Amino acid sequence: MTDSYLGGSIDLTGPYVLTFSCVDAVGIVAAVTGLLAEREGFILDSQQYADLDSGRFFMRVAFRGAGPRFPEGLAGVQDAFAPVVERFHMDARISDSAAKPRFVIAVSQGSHCLNDLLHRWSTGNLAIDIVGVVSNHEAQRRLSEWHGVPFHYLPVSDANRADQEAAILDVMARGGADYLVLARYMQVLSQDLSAKLAGRCINIHHSFLPGFKGAKPYHRAHDRGVKLIGATAHFVTSDLDEGPIIEQAVERVDHRDSTDDLIRIGRDVEAQVLARAVRWVAEQRVLIDGRKTVVFR
Repeated sequence: MTDSYLGGSIDLTGPYVLTFSCVDAVGIVAAVTGLLAEREGFILDSQQYADLDSGRFFMRVAFRGAGPRFPEGLAGVQDAFAPVVERFHMDARISDSAAKPRFVIAVSQGSHCLNDLLHRWSTGNLAIDIVGVVSNHEAQRRLSEWHGVPFHYLPVSDANRADQEAAILDVMARGGADYLVLARYMQVLSQDLSAKLAGRCINIHHSFLPGFKGAKPYHRAHDRGVKLIGATAHFVTSDLDEGPIIEQAVERVDHRDSTDDLIRIGRDVEAQVLARAVRWVAEQRVLIDGRKTVVFR
């Protein structure tokens, strides 16, 4: 496929996305952009960030082929970048942006986050493939199957937790899933599963933490007369609800809002925040920087 550009033509190979982090040094950007220029790559978008505290450098570049010297296919692009990756000891990933990452969604009984993700996906507004829904309750089977997504009922207790989490991993493996999304999945993942899914598991929760842990947080927040409610999406780690934050949002409330109002507003915010986090992760816009993230929006 070709298109015209300044009187010539561009081979619309790709587009591809390169993301990486490495120890900061002089010449990183020049090495990346110079290689693309040498191999007739056309840069569509480029963002970078130097964390002066950690001494690490982060970059995201979207590009496509623009001439005959551009490498053929994803493997060719990866091979072309290999010397630069090795030179700067990059933690790098190169992918074809046309290939949609695969997700499994875990949910308990609440439907608001699951329904939002399924709607965005089914209407073509979320560039991912949802290959399965897992749940410790049957409540969301009908919603999932109505969207044509396989539903896996995996009840869990302290006695079978290891087997149940192994079953979640099996669903992901059989579906070729890259990521697991906890869409109000009201179970704490084991340290073992959290470690196996490091950087690949996204959670959403209300932003009352750590002030209102446990049951009925909106009721207790209403009793305290809170003025802001919100939601946080983050990567899951073994530290409960303390993984690197991807996205947050808040809404202002006041004395006129009932507990039901807070719950309704909070659910809307949770769904929106989780959808943005999933989108940015799918588009390789999120890089982990220790206990925080770099998000190239």
